[in-house]
Amino acid sequence: MSLDSLPSTMRAIGIKKYGDLDAIEQLELPTPKPKPNEVLVKVEYGGVNWMDGAFRSGTIPAAFPIASPPKALGMEAAGTIVALPTDEGLLSNGDYKARGFRLGGKVSVWGEGAFSEYISVPWMHAVPIPNDVSTRDAAASMVQGFSALTLMSEAYNVQQGDCVLVHTVAGGVGLCFAQLMAARGATVIGTTSMPEKAEIAKAHGAAHVILYNQEDVVKHVLELTDGKGVDAIFDSVGKDTFESDLKMIKKRGTIVAMGMTSGPIPPFELHRLVERNVKFTYATSMLYDEDPKEALKWYNEVWHLVANGTLKMRIHEYPFTTEGVKASQEEMASRKSVGKLLIKVA
Repeated sequence: MSLDSLPSTMRAIGIKKYGDLDAIEQLELPTPKPKPNEVLVKVEYGGVNWMDGAFRSGTIPAAFPIASPPKALGMEAAGTIVALPTDEGLLSNGDYKARGFRLGGKVSVWGEGAFSEYISVPWMHAVPIPNDVSTRDAAASMVQGFSALTLMSEAYNVQQGDCVLVHTVAGGVGLCFAQLMAARGATVIGTTSMPEKAEIAKAHGAAHVILYNQEDVVKHVLELTDGKGVDAIFDSVGKDTFESDLKMIKKRGTIVAMGMTSGPIPPFELHRLVERNVKFTYATSMLYDEDPKEALKWYNEVWHLVANGTLKMRIHEYPFTTEGVKASQEEMASRKSVGKLLIKVA
């Protein structure tokens, strides 16, 4: 397909101005014209992420430069390549050639504007999908699977026999953690909000799930670990859980902060970690996407785990409409969502 044969405009779901859920609307935007280093993709699925609400409201941290409205929302997608980079120097680059991009090939991508019919991204933000992984599963696992795998291997390398606490365990990343950690032989303790979500987490590998709004989490974790605490804590909640983390971590254990759905962790004195020789890190999986060789290695491992059934993506789809995107963000913000939320674009 040549660029000339593409429509001049495309349908998208996004915003004309920053605001609450009512700011979301259907847009007609120019079809992207890819830069010489970019891949143009016809989108099949867009992935919903907790950051979508911040991109809608304009409250995104300064570390994430974003385009101004009007714009499509969404940060991750999967679909079919309709145009390849044209930079002659890039086409002979070994890291670029290792991706094996081709017209008509399936890729998973991340970048602004995923809830639209077409998205153009730098080639390093696109990853080929193998034949034994569906576009739907790739859209669901690219960010969440990649995040879980890299952080549980690098921020703290989960091993057989470890006891690990995951806050919270029934979301997209949480269910990936539960499956992958259990596959390594670790005991996974998770927290979540509702009994229904607890049962789903258990079905995905969590050995114990604590309802944080009904139970004393610290007491329960210490009972499960004979008073010793857990080897590691993976915490995407932040402000509301940090103080209890310090009470549940084992001597010489590791706390991995990896999000702040309840708000940022308040400043604290480092000497508080001395009592148990605790290691603390605030980690992001984005670091592992910076080097193209390293990124491709991790993504290929995610695809392998999906293809062999170790990582099963629990998916809930929403329609490619204003109401569909609103509902997905409302579900994410309310913490009622389970697994990965997708927008079915095409």
